[in-house]
Amino acid sequence: MTTTTTNDTADKAVQALTNLPEKTVEVLKQAETMDLNTILNQWIIPYGTKILLAIAIFVIGRYLARFFSNILSKGVLLSSKDEMLHSFVRSMSYFLFLLITVIASLSQLGINTSSLVALIGAAGLAIGLALQNSLQNFAAGVMILIFKPFKKDDFIEAGGVSGKVRQMGLLMLELRTPDNKTILVPNGKVFADSITNYSRNKTRRIDMIFDIAYEADIAKAKAIIADCLKADERVLTTPEPVISVGNLAASSVQIFVRPWVKTADFATTQFAIMESVKIAFDREGISIPYNQLDLHLPQELLGALEKPSK
Repeated sequence: MTTTTTNDTADKAVQALTNLPEKTVEVLKQAETMDLNTILNQWIIPYGTKILLAIAIFVIGRYLARFFSNILSKGVLLSSKDEMLHSFVRSMSYFLFLLITVIASLSQLGINTSSLVALIGAAGLAIGLALQNSLQNFAAGVMILIFKPFKKDDFIEAGGVSGKVRQMGLLMLELRTPDNKTILVPNGKVFADSITNYSRNKTRRIDMIFDIAYEADIAKAKAIIADCLKADERVLTTPEPVISVGNLAASSVQIFVRPWVKTADFATTQFAIMESVKIAFDREGISIPYNQLDLHLPQELLGALEKPSK
């Protein structure tokens, strides 16, 4: 029943637009028989006033739309402290206020806005069916704002990419990579995939592996690593760092090192510790072996190789 009524209203609106050329011709014929005063009083002043008022409504309404959307978004920011929600609400509210302004301007011109609204609704339904993915991204953006798995400036991994969150729009999430590249990820892809937030917790654990030769002194190597960790003030004492033999590899003994640091110090501390441990190993004679392969040849083959060639 609702679909039939909407279609009838849309047909009436289309028919009214189709009859506009005929009405324009009739108006021009009437204008030929009128004098200047009649045209001025019956046409120019009334319709000119309507046009000017419509323009004024649009200009002022556009300013008010921006003003109220900013006020609304600032209120959301103060209450939630979420800059992504602030940006989302500002864009959405500005669009809605601007749509109301356009309808009010057209109504001032004498256009039947009820038919126009029905026509916009029918067109919106058709566009919505054609843009299902965009609507999915919009709905996913709303869900992200509700559950808040991340906030602005968090470093995340989502949708197969990673970067720092800059802003979230109606359809896209903007990320900034460490090498200053901008990546736009559809909201639907972000919400449908797993999200890893590297910035939510205040501390993180650095996982490192140091290889030493089988002939090296394991206790000495562990003491050197412990001294390097103690020398770096960014390494936290609680939880206590873990330094243990984690694996006996083919050509080396692997020492697993697990210190804890503040999240903001993660990368710089990791680089500094790896450098300091390497320098300390070289100074104390702890060798880091290369991958090597030992060949064992039969005595007959060795004898044949040692014979001088004729």
